[in-house]
Amino acid sequence: MKYIGKDVPRVDAVKKVTGSLRFAVDEGVNGMLHCKILRSKVARAVDLKIDTGPAREVPGVYAVLAGEDLPQPVPRFGPVLADFPLLADKEIKFHGQPLAVVLAEDEDVCAAALRLIRVECRELPAVTSIEEALKPGAPLVNAGSNVFSEYNYGWGDVEGSRSECACELENEYTFPMVHHFALERYSCLAIPLVDGGVEIRTPIQNPFILRRVVAACLGLEYSKVRVVATDIGGGFGGKGYAKIEPLAAYLALRTGRPVKILLSTEEGFFAARRLSSRVRLRTGFDRDGKIIYQDILADYAMGAFVDAAPRIVAKASFLACGPYRTPHARIRARAIYTNTTPATAFRGFGMPQLTWALESQMNEAAARLGIDPLRLRFINLPRKGEVLIPGDTPVDGDWHEGLARAAELIGWDKKEEEKKEKNTGLGIAIGIKNPIPSSVSHALVKLHSDGSATVAVGTTEMGQGARTVMAQFAAETLGIPLERVHVVMGDTLAAPFDLSTAASRSSITMGHAVVRACRDILEQVKEMAAGLASQKPEAVVIEEGVVKAGEVKMTYAELLAACYGPAMGEVVGRGIYQGKKAPGHPLGGLTDFWEVVFCAAKVRVDRETGKVSVLKLVNVSDIGKAVNPLQAKGQEEGGAVMGIGHTLMEQMVYDEHHLLVNGSALDYRIPTALDIPEEIKCAFVENQDGPGPFGLKGIGESGCFATAPAVAGAVYEAAGALIRNLPITAERIWREIKER
Repeated sequence: MKYIGKDVPRVDAVKKVTGSLRFAVDEGVNGMLHCKILRSKVARAVDLKIDTGPAREVPGVYAVLAGEDLPQPVPRFGPVLADFPLLADKEIKFHGQPLAVVLAEDEDVCAAALRLIRVECRELPAVTSIEEALKPGAPLVNAGSNVFSEYNYGWGDVEGSRSECACELENEYTFPMVHHFALERYSCLAIPLVDGGVEIRTPIQNPFILRRVVAACLGLEYSKVRVVATDIGGGFGGKGYAKIEPLAAYLALRTGRPVKILLSTEEGFFAARRLSSRVRLRTGFDRDGKIIYQDILADYAMGAFVDAAPRIVAKASFLACGPYRTPHARIRARAIYTNTTPATAFRGFGMPQLTWALESQMNEAAARLGIDPLRLRFINLPRKGEVLIPGDTPVDGDWHEGLARAAELIGWDKKEEEKKEKNTGLGIAIGIKNPIPSSVSHALVKLHSDGSATVAVGTTEMGQGARTVMAQFAAETLGIPLERVHVVMGDTLAAPFDLSTAASRSSITMGHAVVRACRDILEQVKEMAAGLASQKPEAVVIEEGVVKAGEVKMTYAELLAACYGPAMGEVVGRGIYQGKKAPGHPLGGLTDFWEVVFCAAKVRVDRETGKVSVLKLVNVSDIGKAVNPLQAKGQEEGGAVMGIGHTLMEQMVYDEHHLLVNGSALDYRIPTALDIPEEIKCAFVENQDGPGPFGLKGIGESGCFATAPAVAGAVYEAAGALIRNLPITAERIWREIKER
């Protein structure tokens, strides 16, 4: 193959390195109003009164609006439940909630006016943690219960199987709230259209979902809402669903002028975060180390409004038993309201939280059973074709090969020798995830009269390299040079429907759609050539963009010119992919593929301070086929560094007044060049056994799945410190060492 499996340079590389690529923050049009948001300084309150009078008098202010100035009840939005009000509707539910807006032609005027808005309210008790939210008599974030939804899965007989166990463990693991912290700030430009509609330019991962949410919120038809997804400077799930876009669209339609909202880095902490979790596991093993049962209670704190949390909890907990044979399982998961920033999708979609718990449990079980942690995993890892979860897709890869590769790369066979190196240790863990079930992608490809091609997809470019990969698919299938393929992305007016750019699915689902659209073109081309040469279509051969029919030999451009006339006409191909629906399946459809990563870590622990240094981090991903190995490696390395963040340092901290205290670039720690491992090694298992085009499987999220338990296992090996609560800070290690 000419382009598939090759380290093709990114098609947007030059623009990115020269700074000429336009992001949403660069957007602007004549007549545009700037919008700044006044946010709540308390976590929960009622009897909200907002005096906007003095702010309206500031010269240059176009309008000042609070909730009472909007249609009543205040319009709400959300991807699962329309519960988030454009501006607070008489009550406050979390620190940072939008209360009012100032519109002006200048950002400085907006800021000056914001300072003059006066807010009165009656503050009420709040809850910011799972423990607080579940206490008897706890303040209710919303009416009824702080448990928004509960999901139950299971098979076999957990209680009945306990008699088979030689060893049972019961532990609790916690994962804190963390922020996506993309370098690109949240921003949006909404432009009113002459037909009563609105155009929204924003860095959104899921433009078609945003179109639906905005249309529902504002009472518009889909055809009146155009979403143009600009290139994203870091999303990681935080820009998957509507945040500021419905408000901007409403303001644009109300004022009849373009409106731009640009949040500060600090405001980003009030827009999105990962669900925190508390996972309780009870696991039974037989004397040989085989898992007999898993009994799991997973609680997730989702914040004051729903966003995508129920889907995350439902989908992640379905796979709570991980990549292991589990004869008996009982899984209970809950999405819990708290008075905090609403949580949303984040790289891994709920699985890093469960992987942290499950793989840490495996490490503790290995110690209890006296079995090497690597061997314990081999004992329980299924073979290709085995059933992982009853009723779902069987194991689709050679997972033993991947685990062995990770062990080899970290030097597991020299583990005893490594232990002689003072205060160092090795850890290993496996992460797994399933993509969105039964999802849909459409693609259109145009072969132009000059022989070049345009690919139109609803997929967005957020740094993962989708634009380059889609061009590779089209160039390979049509047999034309890569530089002659142009890709249009994420524009709901120009591109056909795609469910989302998430779940490591685009190369498979949209990849199939693009390849099928190209093959549709090839079939049409064969028909056209056959007509010209008086041949049957099956006698036509196309190689490297040259069409051969009998004695006739033409380029695409020559063929189109012969059929339509010079420089006229084009061939349009259409491709569709839809995942398998499965009636009765808890998630509605079968898993397209299993995204699996095998992670190993080597660390050194300073026993005097508790400081941990990650000396080496290995990620081996079962990827089927790397379409662009260089980009795939970049994805995995980025994921690994992100995993180091939530493993060692990241957490959003709320004080006793339920206020976020470290929501800034200065106070919230993310990995810098000084924190990343001395060596990161990413490798792939490429058996071309995936369901995607050319045998590929998805990648992109797996890099961060299993970092935390692999590092924790290594810390235990190095210093005997057993950590069950993330992040693994120096203080926690130091206390464990001193108290042991």
